[in-house]
Amino acid sequence: MNRIDLSPLYRSSIGYDRFGSLLDAAFQTEKTSASYPPYNIEVVAENQYSITLALAGFNEEELDIQVENGVLTVNGKKESAKEPKNFLHQGIANRSFERKFNLADHIEVVDAELVNGLLTISLVKEVPEAMKPKKIAIGSSSAKVIQHKNGEAA
Repeated sequence: MNRIDLSPLYRSSIGYDRFGSLLDAAFQTEKTSASYPPYNIEVVAENQYSITLALAGFNEEELDIQVENGVLTVNGKKESAKEPKNFLHQGIANRSFERKFNLADHIEVVDAELVNGLLTISLVKEVPEAMKPKKIAIGSSSAKVIQHKNGEAA
């Protein structure tokens, strides 16, 4: 298994301990992951994203979308055809699947919509006020926030 040496990153960064394991998991998933169903990940606007999966033949009742511990999971359960068909060629996948996406901190799923065989999941990054950049006063015994970067007084 290929490992990436992240020790230079750890020397100047704090709180990225799980970053290495996240990269390892991503490489492992990439090796074992099937290419079905195909999908796109798009930046819609600043702090807004969408994931679109091509799910021909699926309806809403056959799909399940869940978010747990920073992982978005999309499951599709296809029941076996009641009558077996005699295909000359079967190029349209009609099988169950599970697709997982690792979400960064503060990414929230806000909507999902199935239209014309495309499932679009809308996501937004909502950074808490406490996490936004702030200016710190110098020379006092207790650090005081002077001003948030966006101009609001604290």
